[in-house]
Amino acid sequence: MTNVDKIRISVPAELGAEVRELAAGSGLGLSGWIAEALADRIRDENLRIAVEAFEAENGAFTEEELAAARRKPC
Repeated sequence: MTNVDKIRISVPAELGAEVRELAAGSGLGLSGWIAEALADRIRDENLRIAVEAFEAENGAFTEEELAAARRKPC
C-alpha cells in the first residue's frame, strides 16, 4: 500500500461542487484528482522559484527569449 497523508480541507461550496464534477469525469476519484492538482501546483511553484533565482543571477529573460520559448513545443 502506498503511503498516504489524510488531509481535511474546507473550500467554498461552489468550488467543491465543481471539483467533484471534474473528478467524477476524470476517472481518478476525488482524492486522486485533488492529489494531481496539488502536484501540478507544487510543480508550478517550484518552476516559478527556479525562474526567479535564474533571473536574479542572470537578469530577466528578454522578450525575444520569451517569444522563442513560446514557439517551442512542450
